[in-house]
Amino acid sequence: MPAGSLAHGLRAAARAVAAVISGRNLDAALMSLKLEPSSRPAVMDLAYGALRRFGRGDFLLARLMARPPADPAVRGLLLASLYRLEERPDDAHTTVDQAVTAAQGFANGSYKGLVNGVLRNFLRRYDELASAALTDDVAHHQHPSWWLERLRAEHPADWQAIVQAGNERPPMTLRVNARRTTGADFRVELEGAGIEATMLGDEAMRLARPLPVERLPGFAEGRVSVQDWGAQQAAPLLDARPGMRVLDACAAPGGKTAHLLERNDIVLTALDADPARAARIDENLRRLGLGAEIKIADCRDPGAWWDGQPFDRILADVPCSASGVVRRHPDIKWLRRPDDIAGFAAAQREIADALWQTLAPGGRMLYATCSLFAEENGKQVAAFVARHTDAQRLPTYRNDNEWQLIPNADQDGFYYALIAKR
Repeated sequence: MPAGSLAHGLRAAARAVAAVISGRNLDAALMSLKLEPSSRPAVMDLAYGALRRFGRGDFLLARLMARPPADPAVRGLLLASLYRLEERPDDAHTTVDQAVTAAQGFANGSYKGLVNGVLRNFLRRYDELASAALTDDVAHHQHPSWWLERLRAEHPADWQAIVQAGNERPPMTLRVNARRTTGADFRVELEGAGIEATMLGDEAMRLARPLPVERLPGFAEGRVSVQDWGAQQAAPLLDARPGMRVLDACAAPGGKTAHLLERNDIVLTALDADPARAARIDENLRRLGLGAEIKIADCRDPGAWWDGQPFDRILADVPCSASGVVRRHPDIKWLRRPDDIAGFAAAQREIADALWQTLAPGGRMLYATCSLFAEENGKQVAAFVARHTDAQRLPTYRNDNEWQLIPNADQDGFYYALIAKR
C-alpha cells in the first residue's frame, strides 16, 4: 500500500498502539517503525489520538466484540480507526475502507472481515454506544480509575479541568533566545512568515497551530526554541545571577539548561545519567550557541561527579510520574500503575538529599516536577524540609511557598518549590 495512504498510516499506528498496550513507550514504538518524514505526522496523529481516547475506545470495543482479537495489532488498528471515525465522521466510508485495506497486513488478511464488521457495527450503533460511554467513568474521562480518584481527592476544584486538558492536543509554545532576539521582534518575524501567535510574557509565545520546527524563522540559527510555558517558569524562579555556579541535576533534553544560560552568564554543570539523553543537551546547546559542562552521572552519587566546590543554585527537576504532561505523552496514562508513584517519590527523596550537600550556604535549590500528585510534590517537599534543619522554604508565586500549575490552554502541569540553605 502507498506510504502516504490512510491505510498505511492506520497500519503503522496500529503497531504503535499495540506496542504501548504491551507495555512499551510510545516514542520508542514510533521510532522502531522507521517512518518516512512525509508519513510521520499522520501516523503520530492516529497513534496519539487513539491513546488519548484509549479509555473510550477500549470501552467501545468491549461492546462490539465478545473478546479482543488474538493479534494485538488488530486491536490497535480498531482503536485507531474508531478514533478517526469519531474525529472525521464525514469521512467514515474512507476510514472503514482504508482500515480494511490496512488489515491485509495482519495474519495474511484474515482479519479483514472482522475489521469491516466491527467498524460498520459501530457506525450503526453509534448513538447507543456513545450514550453508554457517558455512564462509564473511564470511558467518559479517558483516564484510569485510580488516576481519577487521585485527582478528585487532591484537586477537588480543578480535577475536571485537568482531565479535559489531558485529553486535548497540547499547545506549541516558543521561547526566544534572549541573547539573540526579543519576544517583540520575533513576533514580528512570525507575522511576516504568516504564523499566528499569542504572547505569553516577554520571551514566550503560543502558536495558534503547531507546525514543524523547520518552518520557524531562525530555529536552525538558535534564535528560538520550543518549550512549554509552564517549563519556562523554572529559570526565573531559580534566579541565577551572573557568575554563579549552577547545577542542572536532571538536565536532559536541555530546555531548562538552555533557558538558564540564555538569561545570564553563569557557570553551569548539566547532569544526566543517560548517555543518549545527555547527547541531546549538547545538541540543543550547540544550536543555541551556548556552552555548559555536561556530565553523564547519577546525581544521587555526588562522589562520582562533584568536585567539592558548592553550587550557588541547583535545579532539581526530578523524575516523576509526568501526570501533568499526559496530553503530550498519552501512553503514560495507561502505562503507569498506582505503585509507581511511591517508587518515584523514593527516588526523588534520594536525589534531593544528595543534591542538598552540594549546595552552598545561602544558595537555593528549586525542586521541580511535571506531576500533579501531592506525594511527589507538596508532601515530598514538606518531608524534605522536616529532615533538613538548614532548609527554608521561599515564596515562588503570589507569596506561596509552592506553585502547582494546572494544565490549561497555555501550559502543562508543573510543580515548583524553592528552598534556601541557611
